[in-house]
Amino acid sequence: MSNTPPENSDNKKNKPKARGPNRKPAVKAKHVAGEPVKGELNTSEPAPENQAENKIELPLSANTVPEGIKDTSPEENMEVHHHPQLEHNPKPWKEYVLECFMIFVAVMMGFIAENIRDDINNNEHVKQLTSQFVQELKADTAELNEGFHGETGIMKKNDTLFKLLQQPLAKADLKKIQIFIAGSHSLWLFHPSTGAITAIKNELQLKQFSNSEIISHISGYEAHIALLRTVQDITLQYQRSFLDPFLYQHFTPANMDAAFAHSPGLTAQMRSLTQEDITQLAAQMILVRINSKELIDDNRRCMNDAVNLLHYVTKQYHLED
Repeated sequence: MSNTPPENSDNKKNKPKARGPNRKPAVKAKHVAGEPVKGELNTSEPAPENQAENKIELPLSANTVPEGIKDTSPEENMEVHHHPQLEHNPKPWKEYVLECFMIFVAVMMGFIAENIRDDINNNEHVKQLTSQFVQELKADTAELNEGFHGETGIMKKNDTLFKLLQQPLAKADLKKIQIFIAGSHSLWLFHPSTGAITAIKNELQLKQFSNSEIISHISGYEAHIALLRTVQDITLQYQRSFLDPFLYQHFTPANMDAAFAHSPGLTAQMRSLTQEDITQLAAQMILVRINSKELIDDNRRCMNDAVNLLHYVTKQYHLED
């Protein structure tokens, strides 16, 4: 029998636990393969390399959509156009020459077409101007003919009046003198048409006009018109200087009105008439007659110019006469 005292429960509780490497854990947890025990360090061996590689997770990029999630970004339906890589091979020099020649031909054809179009427009414009000119020349010739017959009648009255004034006052036919003084106090003015002439002169750069003689014909026509107007001005001046004073001084109001109205109430009565007055008027009528003759001659010159110009324009521009 042993002399060692028995151990009680209190001694067992207060007895210090053994320390050291050979200490076993107090609680044995049920171990599950592949999972670490709770509260216990994982002292298992590292996984093999192939197993670690299989468990490596790649980072998600901005355009990567996780599996199972539908991509609703706008780029889903976007079409991508790839420009082909074109190879630029050098061309033979003959092709460059051909291209240059084709460009030259195209430019020349455009230039020719533009010239043809301008010629058509210019021809139409020239035809309109010359047609208008023909109509105006016809009107001028008609007016000149009328003025010629009128001035010829005035010239005859001037001659008759000059003969009546050669008689002495005692034998002078005062009634006829008054009639022919009123007849000599007249003038046929010529008003030429200048619309077409002005338009043609403004279009002389057109080859249809610059290559013709129309400008020389127009110049001659305008020169004679200017001379005719000068003689017309002189005629009016003579009437104011010679005939009007005689009318104021020696005609009665009734006889002056009857003489210009061609009324049968004209009488032979005159006021304050002397031989000197008749002689002075006879001398003045010589100048009037000279001017009247010059007026008729200038009228014929303008008439010839208008007729020649009318024939030239009609023939040159193929217009109907």
